[in-house]
Parts: sequence; C-alpha cells; structure tokens
Amino acid sequence: MESLRAAVNAGADAVYMGGKRFGARAYAQNPDVDGILDAIDYAHSYGVRFYLTVNTLLKDRELEKELFSYSKPLYECGVDAVLVQDMGVLCALREWFPDLPLHASTQMTLCGAGGLQFLQKLGVHRAVLSRELSLTEIREIHEKCDMEIECFVHGALCYCYSGQCLFSSLLGGRSGNRGRCAQPCRLLYDALDAEGKFRSRKGEQALLSPKDICAVDLIPQLAEAGVSSLKIEGRMKRSEYVAGVTRIYRKYVDLYLKHGGEGCHVSEEDRRELLLLFNRDGFSRGYYEQHNGRSMMALWNKEATEREKQDYEKRITVLYEEYVARERSIDIDGELHVREGEPLELRLSCGEATATVRGETAQTAQKRPMEAAQLEKQLRKTGGTAFRWKSLAIQIEGNIFVPVSALNSLRRDGLDTLRERMLAPYRRDAVEREDSVDVCQQTAREAYVSQRADAYPESEAMHLHISVGREEQLQAVLAAAGELKKTEISLDSVYIEESLAGQIPCIHEVGLRAYILMPPVFREKTGERWEKSFAQMRNMQPDGFMICNLEEYEFLRSAGWEGEIFSEHRLYTFNSRSRRFWREQGISMQTNPLELNERELKEISTPDSIQLIYGRYPMMTTAGCLHRTLDACQGRSEQWALRDRRGKSFPVKNVCRDCYNIIYNSQPLYLFDEMERVRALGCGACRIMFTTEDAEETNVVLDAWLRRRKWDGEFTRGYLKRGVE
Repeated sequence: MESLRAAVNAGADAVYMGGKRFGARAYAQNPDVDGILDAIDYAHSYGVRFYLTVNTLLKDRELEKELFSYSKPLYECGVDAVLVQDMGVLCALREWFPDLPLHASTQMTLCGAGGLQFLQKLGVHRAVLSRELSLTEIREIHEKCDMEIECFVHGALCYCYSGQCLFSSLLGGRSGNRGRCAQPCRLLYDALDAEGKFRSRKGEQALLSPKDICAVDLIPQLAEAGVSSLKIEGRMKRSEYVAGVTRIYRKYVDLYLKHGGEGCHVSEEDRRELLLLFNRDGFSRGYYEQHNGRSMMALWNKEATEREKQDYEKRITVLYEEYVARERSIDIDGELHVREGEPLELRLSCGEATATVRGETAQTAQKRPMEAAQLEKQLRKTGGTAFRWKSLAIQIEGNIFVPVSALNSLRRDGLDTLRERMLAPYRRDAVEREDSVDVCQQTAREAYVSQRADAYPESEAMHLHISVGREEQLQAVLAAAGELKKTEISLDSVYIEESLAGQIPCIHEVGLRAYILMPPVFREKTGERWEKSFAQMRNMQPDGFMICNLEEYEFLRSAGWEGEIFSEHRLYTFNSRSRRFWREQGISMQTNPLELNERELKEISTPDSIQLIYGRYPMMTTAGCLHRTLDACQGRSEQWALRDRRGKSFPVKNVCRDCYNIIYNSQPLYLFDEMERVRALGCGACRIMFTTEDAEETNVVLDAWLRRRKWDGEFTRGYLKRGVE
C-alpha cells in the first residue's frame, strides 16, 4: 500500500498490482483480497486506474477451483483491467466477465503485429510488448494494429525474452512463469568459445545481467511510435523509489504533452536522481535503439561510494516525507444549510459526484445563537480522510444551536456518502458461479474426442517424432529410419528447421511426415524473410508447421495455410482450457508444457499431445548475445558455453540469421527407460529433440532409443517428478 500511495501521489495514471495469488511477483509483499479491494478504492478515489496482475501460468485446479472466487469481488469492486499471460486464463475471464478489459502481458512474448491482431480478435484491449523491440518495430506494429500499446520505460530488464525462461525453475524449481524467479541471470558465469578457451575476463562475469532501462529521454519517440502507456517496473522496489521515478516520468510526460518533443529536455539533476535511486552500472536505453551489445550489460556491478550512499539516504528521506508519509488531498465543495427547527442539510460535490445528507434538527438557541464561523471550523476537521475543502458555504436561518456531536456525525455521513458516490461508477454486478474442478464436465480425453472427429493420431498407439536442427542430425535420423519405424513406438514424423526445408523430399522418400519448425521468436526481420521464402517452402510440400508463438499462427493463417499446425512447448498450454482453445483454432497436436509433473500432465494430456522424452531444454532465448557482449562477433553461428560457479556447463547457440542466443540446459532430458510412465500420460506422440548434438552424439542417442538402454552420461528427468510450485 505504501508503494501504491507513492505512485498515486507522484502522478501515476494507473497502477498494476498483484495479490497473493497468480501474480508474477510471488515474493513481493502482496495484499490479500481485502487489501486489494481497499487498494482499488484508494486508486479510484484519486481517479487512478487499477490493473490486477494475473500474469502467470495456472494449473487446472487453480484455474477452475480458485480463480473465479478470487477475481469476482475484485471485478465487482471495479478493477479496471486484468493483465494475463495464460490463454486459458484469458478465455475464462472473457467467459465469466465479458465486459472486463484484458491486457496481454509481456510474458506472452509479443514481438509482432500478428500477435496483436490475433489477440484483438479475442477482445484484448492492450498489449504489453516484448522489451526487446526497437522503436521501428513498435511503429510498424502500431501502424498495423488498432490496439493500445504499452512498453517498459524504466527498471530491471530480463536477459531472456519474458515468458521464455526456464533457467530458475530448472536450477531450483522456482519458475518465472509462476512468479517465483530466483534470478540466476544475476550470478557470475565464464564464457568459453567453441575451442574451450575462456572469452570472459575476471571482473566482467555478470554476462547475463542487463543494466536497468532508463528511457526518459525517449518519451517523444515512444509517443510518436504509437505507444500509449509507459510502464515503470517498481513492484519489488521500495516505495521511495516508486515515488521518485514516477515523479520524474510524470514531469516529462506532461512537458511533452504541453510542448511536444522540443520542450521535453531532461535535466542533469533529474538524471542524477534516477541514477541515485537505483542503477546497475548505470543505465541503458534498452533495446529501443540497439539490438544488443556490451553497453547494455552490467558486467561489473560496482559498489556505491560512501558519498553516494549518503546522498541516497538523504533523498530517500525527502521522498518518503513528500510522497509516502502524507496523504494526497481530494478537493471537495460543500454547502451547509441550517434552519431553526429543521434537519441539518449538507451538500457535497467532487467532480461529477454529489451527495446530500441530513442530520439532527437544528435547535433554538437558549442563549447566544451560533455563527457561521463556528460551524465552519468544526466541519473543516476532516482528519483521517483525504478530503479537503476547496469551498464551504454556510447558510443560517434563525437563532440556531447545533451540538458538536451532530456536526461531526453529519460530516462523517456526508464524506462517507460522497466517497460511495465517487466509487459507484466503478461497481459491477458479477454472474453467479461456483469454483469447481468439474466445471469442464468432461475429462480431457472426452473433451478431445468431442472436439475432434478427425482425431490425430487415428489409433491409440503412441508414435515417435524427432526434431533436428542440423544437416548431420537429419542424415543420422534418415539412415536409421528403417529401424526406427519398426519399433513398438514407431517413428512417423520429423521436424526440421527452415534451413533444412530442401530435405523434405528425402524425408518423404523414407515414408515419414515432414514438419517445419518455426523460430522461437518471430520479429519483423524474421517475418520479412518468411514472407519471401514461404511460397518456396510450400512447394516442398511439408506436412505442416510447428509454431512457437501467436505471430507465427497468424502468419500461417494470413498466408492461406490450411494444413496441419503443431504447437511447440513455448506456446504454453498449462491447463485444459488453453488446450481446448488451441484445438478450436485448428492446432492438430500440442507439445506438453515442460514444467508440469507427471500427475499434472495426466490431467491435460490427450492423443493430440506430444511429450518430450529426450533433449536439452532451452533455458533462455535472448536478444542478448555473448559474442556481442564480449566484443567477439564474427557474424557466424557457433556453439559456445557458459560455466557457472559449480562447474556446470550450459551450451549457448548463437543464431546470427536473426541475432539471438539460445542457452541450453547442462544435461539432456532422458526418459527412454521410463516409457511405461510416459505411455501412462495418454499422449499420442513422444519426441526426441536434437539441439547441440553432432553426428556421433546423434547416433548414440538413436541407438539408446532402439536398445532402450540406460544413459551412460549425465542426464535429468526434467520436471516429471518434481514439477514447479
């Protein structure tokens, strides 16, 4: 509440706030439902909008048994919008509260116009774009979409595209997708090149730790690019930080609105204050003007000097007194009518809200009649409330006497009634419903059968799918295709990256289906390449495409593709609602989420589910690049490694074509010797995912599958047993 008060007092137009459930900051001091209700009314009292964060992935029991009862009183109180990541949550809130505005979280990894166009059809009001986008890309999105765009302008930056990080949950079970990130990106790592040579130097090992963003200078450019809402990240910061940063951005937004870009020059004093409040080796302007690079990274994390610490404490004290300790006043107008022998009447107004209350009967004065000044003095005591009299008129008729207790009671009733009238426009009536895990009425499998008469796969048998990213991996798979097709769980499909599309005829020649893997992120540059090459890909007659995000789904549909579409694990389907949603959109098969455990997977898996059984999990997909950070960019893709303080080595693949890195887990998932448990999930396919393997390593894995032998090297069971909290 202190941070909320600080934001309101410093001039925020709106606040995002989470409760104790379902928000992306599970370890913040989040309020309970009653606390959120108070916070909504507090914000609305000052004309500030209140947005609720439900921007995590929800499991079936949470979505069906808890979310409605959690959100219903907040909806009725008048929450202005809900921020969501999960498509199942989006569908549920749209069903339960059709008039409730929804905002798409940056956790949805929204990188292009296609994603916004898709969400707009679902009734989403605003999109919080991925923080990695440039001003040019944002402008392009705005020109193609009639939707509110929100962008981050100040605060911490994730190294990974938001929504695509498994680093914290793999290392310690604390999932960023569930609001519990432990921030392993802020730890120290060594970088080793393809030959195993150290490329990072001592003292610059915070290789995954970006500087905080400060885009106060870019307010005019952001506005002109079509951004309608500027977002300051302050939920894990102290309230004085919230106040100080909000105050400065409020100042320059107002200057821009009044004078345009020419009148919006940031003073050195304000720059110093922003640095003083918090920084990591200074600031960067984020990705708005550069794609990545050394200057964006906080490699050293220098300790503040004693002078800086003293200046900080002084400034914090001032900010606390000005924005946190005091209550911002709400100006009201009033008229008190006192007539001898009649009830007291107090009329109040604040903006468009008005209230009239009546009190005790004005008595006849036995001695000296009361004067207006006496009545006004008592009424002006509004202590304990934020109301302050802008004007107060007193009208007296006759020789009157009014007890102080009667005036106090009248004032309290008047202010309470006025506050209710001010908040009344926000109130809503909700539909009645009870939370229940049986809301779906059907099991996941029954729902699948009822939705898909053309169910794939056609039989109850599980099939094997293999994905490859290199030519040598594909050749190894094709060479072993004969044996792989004869096993009990027979190979029937191969997924290939776009660079291998020319090999589709070879895949078909050995009797296998061929699906093209689309990229992890689909930004403007990627979209332009696909637009140029899609006709040629189509001519190769792929059996379908595997999509990773909303942009790719919209691209395929707008390109007229009517064939099969599979969804990758990056397009999260944590619950039955999200799976049903994508089935309704025509998705043929859906890759199971990586973070669910065995019991949870059984609840949502159906014959159109694909379960990963081998492969290195992609822990991070990032616009940042180790090569660029260490001034070692050669413009070619190769495999480096990150080594942590415990000696674990994480392969890093740099994809120069679109300039991004993928950081993989140190150990591959291995479930070949657990296939009975995998079969029991009820999936239609299992998948071997080749990522960093060379030809020899690929053959070792294929041989292990054919022989069903135990793995010789290090491996992980992934989340099958432990899942995430």
